[in-house]
Amino acid sequence: MIGNIVAAIQSVLGPPPLTVDYLVVAGGGGAVGMSNNGGGGGGAGAGGYRTSIGATLLTLDLNSNYTVTVGAGGSGGSAGFNAGTKGSNSVFSNITSTGGANSPAANNGVTGGSGSGARNTGTGGVGNEGGFTPSEGNSGGNDSPGTNGGAGGGGAGGAGANTNTGASNNGAAGGAGASNSITGASVTYAGGGGGGAYTGGSGGAGGSGGGGAGAVATNGSDGTVNTGGGGGSTGGSGPNAGGSGGSGIVILKYPSIYTISNPGGGLTLSTTTSGSDNITSVTAGTGNVSWT
Repeated sequence: MIGNIVAAIQSVLGPPPLTVDYLVVAGGGGAVGMSNNGGGGGGAGAGGYRTSIGATLLTLDLNSNYTVTVGAGGSGGSAGFNAGTKGSNSVFSNITSTGGANSPAANNGVTGGSGSGARNTGTGGVGNEGGFTPSEGNSGGNDSPGTNGGAGGGGAGGAGANTNTGASNNGAAGGAGASNSITGASVTYAGGGGGGAYTGGSGGAGGSGGGGAGAVATNGSDGTVNTGGGGGSTGGSGPNAGGSGGSGIVILKYPSIYTISNPGGGLTLSTTTSGSDNITSVTAGTGNVSWT
């Protein structure tokens, strides 16, 4: 009965506008690989995190193409004191999230969607490289004097932790990610990578939301696929490789009377229905989407 009433109203007024909720998470950064008996490297930064939740929805046109790109995670640095690579940007229409910062061989972290952590008394890299409001990410942690571990990479929900002189050989934890309920369930994305440790210490925990854990005497852990988590770093006896960043994701929520397509292909996507909305998750690729 209610469905018939809605259909009758739509026949007079026309369909509702195509308004789209979005979550756009970039790829996380890759962490530095470390040489034999090196101090811990800084954790990599999470990919940038941007969402319409609590902001203005996008109103789009039917039968028009809108670009979607899912950013790849950055590669972890190979063993022997080699920098990781930055994560790649994710895009939906005019919304771009910036790739997460890699952790370099230098002492200071670098900037990205979220910044990477420091090592050897350096300063963490600044987040929100895109200069967005609200911010797409946070800074990496600083490395305190007198410590041998690496600081944590920044996450969408918080900065990476600084190293602690009271536990001088330990790596610090990656920054927390941010939770989002666009799919109908609360999921956390874009956690920072944990800092690597020196011999006798322990690696920093990865930030909630897919951040890779830091390590000692073994390779750093990778960020989780489709979360934008930063890679975890390493240190101690080795040499060992840094963790790679997790790939990003693009999620789109829109009225279920509309049908999405991928003209020309190139995207990996899946669609579910929740109440009066469709939810499409794009997990890889680059291409266009269109609605009818």
